[in-house]
Amino acid sequence: MKYELFIAKRYLRSKHKLNFITIISIVSVLGITLGVAALIVVLSVFNGFGSLVTSILVNFDPHVRITALSEEAYDRMPEIAPILGRTAHIKSYSPFVSGKAIALKNQLTSIVDVKGIDYNTSQGENWGVGSKVEYGSFDYRPVGDKDGIIIGFNLANKIQSLVGDSLYLTSFNSISQSASSLAVPSVKKYVIKGIFESNNNDYDLYSVFVSLNSAQDLLGTGGRFQGYEIRLDDIKNSMQVKNELLKSLDGRLYRINTWYDLHKDLYSMMQIERWAAFIIVSLIITVATFNVLGSLSMSVIEKTKDIGVLRSMGAKDASILRIFMFEGMLTGIIGTIAGSLIGVLIIFLQMKLKFYPLDPTKYIIDALPVELRLWDLLAVAIMALLLSFLASLYPAKKAVKIPALEAIKWE
Repeated sequence: MKYELFIAKRYLRSKHKLNFITIISIVSVLGITLGVAALIVVLSVFNGFGSLVTSILVNFDPHVRITALSEEAYDRMPEIAPILGRTAHIKSYSPFVSGKAIALKNQLTSIVDVKGIDYNTSQGENWGVGSKVEYGSFDYRPVGDKDGIIIGFNLANKIQSLVGDSLYLTSFNSISQSASSLAVPSVKKYVIKGIFESNNNDYDLYSVFVSLNSAQDLLGTGGRFQGYEIRLDDIKNSMQVKNELLKSLDGRLYRINTWYDLHKDLYSMMQIERWAAFIIVSLIITVATFNVLGSLSMSVIEKTKDIGVLRSMGAKDASILRIFMFEGMLTGIIGTIAGSLIGVLIIFLQMKLKFYPLDPTKYIIDALPVELRLWDLLAVAIMALLLSFLASLYPAKKAVKIPALEAIKWE
């Protein structure tokens, strides 16, 4: 096989003048190079945005959430804690209560999502919101006769509130009960202890955090809670933990969601967009491989005499096939390596120099996010080489079919 590769290399290097076949070969290499580089950069940008969105959402959402589905599940909720305690990869867990309420401040109102969590198991690093508090502190424990509350920056701006101001909440459950009994809805008074900014408009405008006991009182759940929010040692273990919990818990009583399940539509849409971009940009490489097919087909015609000479010297069909397959594959290999190096270089420069900046006043980041993954690099390279292989196969088979006598009798 060594001499076949040697001849294939000579065919690529031995053109002493610029002819049509040479131009097509150069275009083929450049096309594969640009296609591979563009595809690597595009996938890296999608990876960067995907990781950014995940980090923002997971900073506030649990890695795994268990939610009760029935009255029986509410009553049996305390039985889950021992199961969580002995499940691998679970770093911490906290009971929670959540529901809709109306926030009132002077004449200003806003609908909010109230979440009550246990202060002793939900501080700072465990639940994310603590690290995002920009004003005040992450301490919603009662102050005198008023419970503490943590609200988002956008909500604070909407209802014109600062740390230390009083805020009144009334739940939708209380409103519906009072409407049926013609009574005044119960209103609970809070003092704003902290204001967070998560870079997520929905969270910053609608989410408020209070103590578990306070939320139970406000939402009328009594001493019960709706479920557990779980943090893991690694987010990648979410599905494994979910499957383990499904073995221990009755699926008819509890719903178990991972961080992916909580925003499945968003992540699915991002994945579809990623695949669409992959297919569209791959067309550049596909067109370039058609050039490989064309240039190699003309090379077979040009080298008809050489094929005849090789056959007269005893070269077998397999050797002729390999020579032209190697020639086409070398074109693909050169383009793939060059494109990969250019793509990686562009990503590295963007990460270090941020030559494509974004306006931080409009976006939550100051530059286009990129993230290079080894699997993407390998997938792009394999696809480019496979297309080059397929484009080389037809001309190489045509070369094999050329008879030795017909190839040299007019020379």
